[in-house]
Amino acid sequence: MKIKWLGHAAFLITADEGTKIITDPYTPGEFGLEYKPIDEAADIVTKSHDHADHNNTKAVPGNPQIITGDGKHWAKGIELNGIASCHDECGGKERGDNTIFVFTIDDVTICHAGDLGHTLTDEETSNIGPIDVLMVPVGGNFTIDAKGADKVIEQLKPKVVIPMHFQNDRCPNFPVANAEPFLAGKTNVKHVNDSKIELKSGRLPSATEIIVLNPAL
Repeated sequence: MKIKWLGHAAFLITADEGTKIITDPYTPGEFGLEYKPIDEAADIVTKSHDHADHNNTKAVPGNPQIITGDGKHWAKGIELNGIASCHDECGGKERGDNTIFVFTIDDVTICHAGDLGHTLTDEETSNIGPIDVLMVPVGGNFTIDAKGADKVIEQLKPKVVIPMHFQNDRCPNFPVANAEPFLAGKTNVKHVNDSKIELKSGRLPSATEIIVLNPAL
């Protein structure tokens, strides 16, 4: 399985047999995002919530199946489990709802947290279940910040953490923190000078490792 960070909360996940999933496609120019338009085709697109920096499903080529909302969904033989959560710490009163998606590709279980705005309840943690890879926002302001991300990692205990939704050279005007507060003081960090990685079941790290990707777009 290959994971490519397109930018913001958008990833392209490609199964060994070729099925492609894109998460939370953004609209360039919204909220200060200066990433380039997404030009990757997909079979499946997940949408965590209906904000313009996460819901640009119509821009994804390939006539993909769109997956939204909580509960179990099936697409291309893959089960995607949506876990209801919130975009803020006030039960959604400030920014609305958020869906966390969990799915397994090539025996590697991925959790995409979307715009998670709070640490997890015991019920949410149980509903997510055991995972291998966590894609988690770390920039704060609109989502959990560095400390919140640390707590979610502690709750879920993934083998691989990929930070997302943070300010960087491609979106210097997006009003959140960069990745440094999240990475500060951590020794289990691997900076990949690329936008993509390949993961194999049985070859994942034994202890949680943070992998920092460069945005592709």
